[in-house]
Amino acid sequence: MPKTSRRLTVHPVTLREVEVVRVVDLTSGMRRVTLGGEQLREFTSANGFPQPAFESPGFDDDIRLVFCYPGHAEPVLPVQQERGVDLPRDPRPLSKVYTVRRWDPEAQELDVDFVKHGIGVGTTWAYRAQAGDRIHFYGPSASRALPHDADWLLVAGDDTAIPAIARLFEELPDHARAQVYVEIAESSHRLELRELPHVEVTWLVRDGAEAGTTTLLRDAVRGGAWWDGRPFAWIAGEHTAVRDLRRHLTEDRGVPKEDIEFSGYWRRGEVVVLEEDGAVPDPEKTVTPYEKLHELTELIRPIAIRAAVELGVPELISRGVTRVADLAIKADADERALGKLLRYLHAVGIVTETEPDHYGLTPVGEVLTNEFVAGALQPTGVAGRELLGIYGLTESLRTGRPSYASVTGQTFADVRAEQDYEDRYLERLAKFQPALAEPIAKSDLLTGVQQLVIHSGGAGAQAREFVAAHPDLRITICALPAQADWLRRDLPATIPDEQQRARVSVVEQSVFEPSPVANVVFIGRAFKALPDADAAHALRRAAENLAPGGRVLLVEEIFDTNDLDEHDGEADLLALTVHGSGLRTEAELNAVITRAGLVRRATHTVGWGIPVYELVPADTH
Repeated sequence: MPKTSRRLTVHPVTLREVEVVRVVDLTSGMRRVTLGGEQLREFTSANGFPQPAFESPGFDDDIRLVFCYPGHAEPVLPVQQERGVDLPRDPRPLSKVYTVRRWDPEAQELDVDFVKHGIGVGTTWAYRAQAGDRIHFYGPSASRALPHDADWLLVAGDDTAIPAIARLFEELPDHARAQVYVEIAESSHRLELRELPHVEVTWLVRDGAEAGTTTLLRDAVRGGAWWDGRPFAWIAGEHTAVRDLRRHLTEDRGVPKEDIEFSGYWRRGEVVVLEEDGAVPDPEKTVTPYEKLHELTELIRPIAIRAAVELGVPELISRGVTRVADLAIKADADERALGKLLRYLHAVGIVTETEPDHYGLTPVGEVLTNEFVAGALQPTGVAGRELLGIYGLTESLRTGRPSYASVTGQTFADVRAEQDYEDRYLERLAKFQPALAEPIAKSDLLTGVQQLVIHSGGAGAQAREFVAAHPDLRITICALPAQADWLRRDLPATIPDEQQRARVSVVEQSVFEPSPVANVVFIGRAFKALPDADAAHALRRAAENLAPGGRVLLVEEIFDTNDLDEHDGEADLLALTVHGSGLRTEAELNAVITRAGLVRRATHTVGWGIPVYELVPADTH
């Protein structure tokens, strides 16, 4: 995993009800709403769960404000759980994300700044808000510290990024070096920012142009001075502008992707307003690009979209290749056949014909240029290659066995044996590990532990959090050869501190071999691919060499039959076709634990509601 520039802190997700304390117009284009209330302190939710006090240590922390649907007096609210919230699905809460501009724990006040441009649920609420109005919110789910290893900062954003940028200025040390570019609608929208001796601020005025239609930010960064040393870039604003600016930094300036933090705060698109109120979007008729893309899940549409991604068509169009003949050459495709695909993509709203035989991307199509989305749809991508197994679903349903080999020509174990695929798989997996490892590291689960063994994807990122929090801890990572090779190459970047890295070793062995002697064996999401008998055998082996009083800490996805979730169902079916297994219910997991000769001593909930099962040998319980 690449070197991390911003340390992550995970917060339990809490739903809070607050009230408007005051409303102030900072400029003609920005309004500040100050929120307060007892639920910013520690409190007990209505269903009996104790909740922590509100925290917001990061300059770009965000929260989700929950609004009422038009015509309704009460909002659709998430359901508070012990360490997280469940979101109702039909209807879903009507919520929007906003930056925490200021948090004053002494005054128990929270400021949220709203930009006045276009028509939006949150903007309209803010410009109608009065002291005493009540509203719910949840978050932040995580905070990131200031970059700790950059020589200078490059900050760029439009009006919507000003709250985070202003807070960043307040939190930067006096010696910080930064170049800052801020796009605003008009000169009167400038805000007074804290002056720092080594920070240069450039205000870019649209001067009548609509938000999201200019190249001001990209042009300013392209033409600006480039300082020596290692930069860290933070960019936020309209999705397309942010994407183009990030592309410039990686391709033209050579900035590593891990040194760029980017957020598409909003997307320019059509908003359908209510007939009876022109300042409020119609939630039933106004569909976001992501929601529209989610609707395109019938057979021909998703396959056609995947074919376009495989050929690189959305990326080519976003780079300015718009003529069918040119696209066919670049994509190595037949011009007549590609024309048919583009006509179809036009019909379903992925592209639009800008002139005869020329195409551009719609807002929905722009989503396909997002690396994460494209990686999931690309058949040779890390997620996309695994998803191919779903084409064998009927066979797996008939036999109860994996069908991956019959539709791809090789087992998924063969795929994982390819070093290039394994490298990309582990790189992707490692990005999500801090959200699991950081809360475990800060809990009491590893207190006093001298020797820890890890069986888990993303083990390097987990080890980084664990050794940083526990100075006496030594870790052995058990991995198969391809994963071990990647880990040995990756650890110097993931754990740059040599003393901490010296306490981490990698050994080549499978989860089916007895683990090295340890006080604790940590197993992270390793059993979804295993039948019950194999999973029980692996658990038994993991516990064979536990030191007296030792424990197994198990993190495993569970299928909650009491709260059916579409995404859990998808993961369950995919695991059936790829591995012949699937997600276990809690009862099925308990049966595996018992079969392994272990008992569950406790269940700990960490982070965003992730259960960690603490297991001990049955004869010591």
